[in-house]
Amino acid sequence: MSVSIIYIMNINCVNKLLKAVDEGTFLRKDTWTINRTYHSIGCAFSKKWVADILPSELLVRSIKQSVEAIATLSEGEIFYEHFPDNIQTPNYGDNWGRFANYIELNDRAIAYMYNNRSCCGILGCIKLLPAIPPSARSWANCLIISQIFPNIYGDGYNKDIHEENSIYGIKLNTHYSENIVSYGLVPKITAQEQIQAFNDLSHFRGIKTGFRTVLSADQIKIVLKNGNETTLDWHNSNHTELYINEHVKLINLGFDCIFFDSAKHVGGYEMHHYEGVGNIPSYEQMQYILHEIRKRSHKGNLSFIGEKCFGDHQRYQQMGLNAGSDCITGDDFFAVKALSDDFKYSRIYAPGVEIENDNYYGGITYEQRLHRINTALFAFTYASDKLPSFMQTNDIFPLRYDSNTHHIMMANPSYSEDGSIESHWENLFAKDDGRFYNHKVAELFAHALCL
Repeated sequence: MSVSIIYIMNINCVNKLLKAVDEGTFLRKDTWTINRTYHSIGCAFSKKWVADILPSELLVRSIKQSVEAIATLSEGEIFYEHFPDNIQTPNYGDNWGRFANYIELNDRAIAYMYNNRSCCGILGCIKLLPAIPPSARSWANCLIISQIFPNIYGDGYNKDIHEENSIYGIKLNTHYSENIVSYGLVPKITAQEQIQAFNDLSHFRGIKTGFRTVLSADQIKIVLKNGNETTLDWHNSNHTELYINEHVKLINLGFDCIFFDSAKHVGGYEMHHYEGVGNIPSYEQMQYILHEIRKRSHKGNLSFIGEKCFGDHQRYQQMGLNAGSDCITGDDFFAVKALSDDFKYSRIYAPGVEIENDNYYGGITYEQRLHRINTALFAFTYASDKLPSFMQTNDIFPLRYDSNTHHIMMANPSYSEDGSIESHWENLFAKDDGRFYNHKVAELFAHALCL
């Protein structure tokens, strides 16, 4: 039997978060942000964000300073001295996901790391929000967080740089990841309210949000009432229902989008390329899962992304997807423009342009990366025909030279040189060259947001 799960939260979760960290709710304009603000060029001048920065400069700021920075960047040119109630997601229509730019932010990597523990990645996301470009006039930017469910091994811990601690294995029917929420704040604000505060602040910035999840059965554990764990079985209808409801709970905390790892192989399709572990849903079962998430959350405007879902676009559209990743890189501007023309009549689903994916091991130069972003943002005949695009943290805030996107998905090292949280944030990312690159990315978005 299907059960709709609806969470009705009338409380202002941003104000509750401020009180939980012992800060007042009265906000003041943030001079630091004003001095680093970039604007869209042209008719969308009111769209703004901070750039020419290092992520550590934002991560060391307090939650109160971060909220004040977000309020200072208000697109409506109204400064709110108290964060508003009832924030709504930016409205780009029901099929916004077909056109969006998806930026995946590894929230675990920017967590607070001390000794061997790791927490509060969602607070790190809030601190980086001022540096995420807002949505354009014609399409949305959507921030995808890499982790929300607990990972199977080592959740809440950072480990040696070469020790596996993958976020591709998750637990359901339990709490949210200790890497991501602050359970130290839970007496004052619940894990769910922390997540909702992030979503409200993102939506206020004009940014949609989503999260990554997995479909491979042997990579999913279900926590039973007695505390024991069992591997998810797609042939068990109770497991399917639990999977759906766990994702509906998150959608009802304000997320707009879900990225499904290994979705290409649903129904046993092209299994010779499958790199996951365990069975995945049948095609009809995946249709049911996506339909029920929309139905039970009462949200017809969700975006569902399938990893590597390109080729037979009717197959993926009828499955219930809006975008497929890893179809074409942005290296060839005119090939992407031609693909955009090919899909101009497909308004529900389209394959997307890849700048970088979660399996990236290194090798792309800054110049190549900037060219790919330029292609993703401008390779079309009409802005209304733009293809979706997929970026990683590395595409906005370059990582240190000896790390890469896939490494921080598979491991959770601290790069702190003195044991402090701040040192990890400083050493996780590239420095002077990373700052200049961030400025160049901002220039590209500045020309795109008025489209």
